[in-house]
Amino acid sequence: MSQNLTLSREDIVRLCERVEGAQTRACAIPKLTDEYPAMTIADGYAVQSELRRRYLAQGHRLVGWKAGLTSKAKMKQMGVDVPSIGFLTDRMARPENAAISTADLVHPRVECEVAFVMKRELSGPGCTAADVLAATDYVLPAVEIIDSRFAGFKFDLPSVIADNGSSARFVGGGRARYVEELDLRTLGVVLEKNGEIVAMGASAAVLGHPAEAIAMLVNILAGLGETLPAGSFVMSGGITEAIAVQPGDSVVARFQELGSVSMRFVA
Repeated sequence: MSQNLTLSREDIVRLCERVEGAQTRACAIPKLTDEYPAMTIADGYAVQSELRRRYLAQGHRLVGWKAGLTSKAKMKQMGVDVPSIGFLTDRMARPENAAISTADLVHPRVECEVAFVMKRELSGPGCTAADVLAATDYVLPAVEIIDSRFAGFKFDLPSVIADNGSSARFVGGGRARYVEELDLRTLGVVLEKNGEIVAMGASAAVLGHPAEAIAMLVNILAGLGETLPAGSFVMSGGITEAIAVQPGDSVVARFQELGSVSMRFVA
């Protein structure tokens, strides 16, 4: 991590409790840097690590990780200039075609992503896209339901990292494919809401190649003293901008070569 910690242990715990409360009660909070303007990216990850520790202590199971803000569209939409990572637990997973409740979410939005399932552990620093592809068991299409807990969906990088990269729910589906069967740069994606096309993109939107996002994630994990275990489910970041959803909406993400993922939203 290039930036140093500025928060004390007490501050980290306090901010973690604030974020955890916002996530579990689905209530919006001001961005953390309003109170801690000197907060760094390293501080954000310290809060996120404390949040992960708490959730695992409560019986949640770590199933993987996600790269966030990896496309130019997302960075522009959110006004940030570096990607970030967040953890995924079994409680966030929803099955294909699920009815997903928005009652426990603040600002739910959906985005299409290519997910990787790893057959070998990866560690950084210095992990490359080629290393990622060699360690990948298969890829599949996925939709992430993100939910910033910050008022007005306004935040900066340290705050969003502390909020676990706005992670909320995810749905994997479609058909799994081996990476050597695909050109992962050129997969076209169409996102439909209630039968209307609301976003389109190509997988190269994610840092030029989705495997680059996974390599970046592994290298950020190395900075946190962590590795990416075999068996991890890893989401490589939104190909399209995030689209807001509400009860009554049905969403289908159609991926070239990978099939589609669908879900609907209920109160």
